[in-house]
Amino acid sequence: MENIQYNSSGVGQNVVETWLTRKGITPFLFQQQAWQCMLERKSGLVNAPTGCGKTFAVFLGAVIVYINDNPENWRSQRNNGLRLIWITPLRALAKDIGRAMEEALGELGLPWKVGIRNGDTTTGERAKQKRSMPEILIITPESFHLLLATKQNHQLFERLSTIAVDEWHELMGSKRGVQTELAIAYVAYIKRQQAYGSVQVWGISATIGNLEEAGDVLMAPIFAFSNAQTTTQTTIVKASIDKKIAVHAIIPDEITNYPWAGHLGIKLAHKIVPIIEASQTTLVFINTRGMAERWYQTLLDVAPQLAGALALHHGSIEQELRLWVEDALHTEQLKAVVCTASLDLGVDFRPVNTVIQVGSPKGVSRFLQRAGRAGHQPGAVSNIYFLPTHALELAEVAALKQAIADNAIEQRPPLCLCFDVLIQFMCTIAVGEGFAASELWTVAKATHCFSQMTAEEYDQLLLHITQGGKALQQYNEYQKVEVTNGFYSIKNRRVALRHRMNIGTIVSDAMLKVKFIGGGFIGHIEEYFISKLEAGDVFTLAGKTVELVQLKDMTVLVRKSKSKKSLVPSWMGGRMSLTANLGEVLRHTFDRIAAMVSENAVETNAPIELVCLKPLFQLQQALSHIPTHTQLLIEHIEDHDGFHLLVYPFEGRQVHEAMSAILAYRIGLQQAITFSISMNDYGFELLSDQPIHVDDSNVYELFSTHQLLAHINKSINSVEMASRKFRDIAVIGGLIFQGMPGEQKKARHLQSSSSLLFKVLSEYEPDNILLRQAYNEVFEQQMEEARLRAAFERIQGQTIIVSYPKQLTPMSFPIVADGLNRNNLSSEQLDDRIKRMQKNLMG
Repeated sequence: MENIQYNSSGVGQNVVETWLTRKGITPFLFQQQAWQCMLERKSGLVNAPTGCGKTFAVFLGAVIVYINDNPENWRSQRNNGLRLIWITPLRALAKDIGRAMEEALGELGLPWKVGIRNGDTTTGERAKQKRSMPEILIITPESFHLLLATKQNHQLFERLSTIAVDEWHELMGSKRGVQTELAIAYVAYIKRQQAYGSVQVWGISATIGNLEEAGDVLMAPIFAFSNAQTTTQTTIVKASIDKKIAVHAIIPDEITNYPWAGHLGIKLAHKIVPIIEASQTTLVFINTRGMAERWYQTLLDVAPQLAGALALHHGSIEQELRLWVEDALHTEQLKAVVCTASLDLGVDFRPVNTVIQVGSPKGVSRFLQRAGRAGHQPGAVSNIYFLPTHALELAEVAALKQAIADNAIEQRPPLCLCFDVLIQFMCTIAVGEGFAASELWTVAKATHCFSQMTAEEYDQLLLHITQGGKALQQYNEYQKVEVTNGFYSIKNRRVALRHRMNIGTIVSDAMLKVKFIGGGFIGHIEEYFISKLEAGDVFTLAGKTVELVQLKDMTVLVRKSKSKKSLVPSWMGGRMSLTANLGEVLRHTFDRIAAMVSENAVETNAPIELVCLKPLFQLQQALSHIPTHTQLLIEHIEDHDGFHLLVYPFEGRQVHEAMSAILAYRIGLQQAITFSISMNDYGFELLSDQPIHVDDSNVYELFSTHQLLAHINKSINSVEMASRKFRDIAVIGGLIFQGMPGEQKKARHLQSSSSLLFKVLSEYEPDNILLRQAYNEVFEQQMEEARLRAAFERIQGQTIIVSYPKQLTPMSFPIVADGLNRNNLSSEQLDDRIKRMQKNLMG
């Protein structure tokens, strides 16, 4: 970061600092530096720990600039036009940020209005904003694009001076981040073309591993359209604030030497009740919505005194209830909230002073983000408790502490060439002002995402929106955009309406509304879960136990149930994977474990989590081996189920899924054999009914990078995976219409429509740009091909230890137990089976 000297002499600086002094607040140096940069008309990125005033660094900067530009009449001048666009990834953030801004503006005496525009904004409010734009508009990426789909949108940005992008670290690396890039590029371009002056862009970000790259991605359009006098170097304003994070492990009273995933968490529920009662307010983070429902019920069972003071919050609960929970958090009406990632981001719940993370957070940055919800103010300590769902997760606590100490934060690589998003954007502008091909080419090329796009690819996109590409030219529904004298626009009102209704890049399985048969909306649930139920089946949603009555017009009708047993909904995509960073630190943590066991001593200041695991790892060492970071452990175990081959790369479930399939394929080339496969974040299992020939003679060959891409294609059904990925791309790119609100197509209909399109394009237009994107996304995102290759390369440099234990080991047990789900056992049958296995092993 460059050395930035703050100049406090100015009307705006004086007004703001007088107000802060009156409130007993001294601005941080990084806030003053941000104000100075904004006064110098620079663009950049503000990086500071959670709860240290990043929002005021940019918001007050925009206020200071405005006051300095209007020193005589800033208190009296009203209806100033849109001055500040504040992009936020979550609707929940908008209300909180708007509240804080309105309070500050009122106390400063600045007559600015704050508007919010997102999916919850009423039609009347949108119309009011169109007639008279507020000075500040808080908006999601999707609603920003809807704004661009209006006629005469140029005029909206005439007086716009600043675009702020909140939580940029969350948006970057997603298609919503690409939407943001395109919107900024378009506004910057028309500001230059219309001689409206320049616009500043400021990102607000928590710490990520590639902070400078994050800044460069966001600034790319601004630098592309900047004046010659403007600097084209990203300014990063970084806070030198040591945010104290206290990580506490919740240690089980008894640790079994044969742990398995999920068995421990719920049993420890009673241990968090005293933590909740001793805290002002507590957030209990659960990784999945289904488990959040279960934890909410469990906590009420073990601590009925929390009834009325405990709430549930996740994305499938109806909006009115979610908003009530958020308001109740602000006003200290609640002692605790069981939540998912729906409360991950920067909503400022000041009463929260404790966070409990149930199960692995899967990544360092996610853990820090959640820890930052507690003590969400400068100088406060963020207290976070880690409750393991199985014993081995205690090693992750030690790894997380080390990662935080080493500042080993994950990177968020930006996306490139997301043509489905660009197609949607082209249609958005065609619905609004329309465009000339050369203009939109200039806008798209100014973004990081499309900087490498070729003219040939752009021509394909133009052909796609006007004629449906080569393969779909005979179908009128794909000929959306009309070309008149080289100008591209959508004139058909029905096509324009359908496009506006489907702007966005978040594609999930069809969501069904859940209502009581007598009236009353509960929330949403995915179609695939309901499709497995019959009338009379009982399930839990939003903390309520309900009985399915019938499915009618995409609405699930239910009645209240007093049943003690109920199904917990599961949502697609519920299993996150361990990040590369956390996996790396975890492998090094095993060095300490191996040393502790081999020396039969405990190191000075050893984390309590590792000390508790010593008996477990002593058994692991006695039966097999404890791998260090320079080793890969492979175990051969034979029992009545068959022949188990277990491998422990610590690369996360997603990489293990691909790695296990490749290994199975390569072994199959050497011997005729079939496998069943299971995995967790630490390793994977190949199970067969015959001996598996893997030993020192062929093991390095099996983990070779030679022909890796070819073997990925042969071992994994990449065509089927690409077909399913194509569904999302086809929806975003407008090839498939999801339906008007409230009458969405069923998920199976969406999939069948996209599968048909996938087959048609594969046969008649194999070089189709969206088809190619589907395969790229499968390899780069779903299978993490780059990370997979890096893992194979790392293994080639490791010592591979092949072990032959006489029975299942503590490290193998959770993987083998997880694999029992292949037999479609009920939860009771699974529990009984695993308990028998544990008893036999400890026998």
